[in-house]
Amino acid sequence: MQSHLKLSLAISPDPAPDELTYARQLGVDCVYTWVRDDQRNAAYLTELRRKVEDAGLKLYNVGNMTVGKSDKIHLALPGRDEAIADFCAFVEALGEAGIGVTTFTWEPDQVWSSEPGETRGARSRSVDLDELRARPHTHGRVYTEAELWDNFAYLMARLIPVAESAGVRLALHPNDPPTESLGGIPCLIRNAEAYRRALRMANSPNLGMEFCTGCWLEGGPAFGDVLAGIREFQANGRILIVHFRNVSAPLPQFVETFLDNGYMDMYEIMRTLVETGYAGTVTPDHMPRFVGPYATGSPTAYAIGYMKALLHCATRA
Repeated sequence: MQSHLKLSLAISPDPAPDELTYARQLGVDCVYTWVRDDQRNAAYLTELRRKVEDAGLKLYNVGNMTVGKSDKIHLALPGRDEAIADFCAFVEALGEAGIGVTTFTWEPDQVWSSEPGETRGARSRSVDLDELRARPHTHGRVYTEAELWDNFAYLMARLIPVAESAGVRLALHPNDPPTESLGGIPCLIRNAEAYRRALRMANSPNLGMEFCTGCWLEGGPAFGDVLAGIREFQANGRILIVHFRNVSAPLPQFVETFLDNGYMDMYEIMRTLVETGYAGTVTPDHMPRFVGPYATGSPTAYAIGYMKALLHCATRA
């Protein structure tokens, strides 16, 4: 069975030649990055794309934390319209630079985590939902889902026409962890139905998904069946990026694991991506930390090697 999906990994926003050579040595097709605010311009983005292409790779996705994770936008705080204007300008710059995908989330505060846990002797992110829910409000009050959906619609009305004109697609990442509310703020994109609603609101092929298998697995049945989700949203051409991540168990407690020792058989996910004809990128995400001097490079190399083996098997099934 032939596959057109592309393996990808993260690079720094100003990568040295050795970093790009390392990516090539691992055998990936694509890379992605998060640029700093001073790099959100067409000149820098074009230079970065050319540098990546000169190394034999494709710069598939570029994000910016300031516009892609903005409490001003999500919570309609003072400065919202200026933040949206910055987001629109970034999307226009991406289009001018020939970069067709950017990512954003609907998390106005952070990716919430508890004290690090352990997986097979490696330090790793963990979540204890009871502990997270006991924390104080992050923005002074309780917000409602209706408010956040109104704010999402407000952004879409202004950003989608810009994205369509620029030829840039927006990959919406789910809330992590995907629970009802944290810090007084609803976790808006926490299940498959929320994605359906967001896509209906945007009413444009330029809004797609950053399909994070880790978040789907964290949510368990409350998020939706991960394999059925791939089939549904890939059939609609909405999956732009896949984050390939495994966890020990669904909420209320989990530890992020190596790909081969979580509760999901990641081969089933890879096989489903191949079977459905997914042609975007698949990237390792939130990898456990190797010990001592092995911490640099080893997590990515291990994950990419395992993913390449899964892909090899899936294309020969």
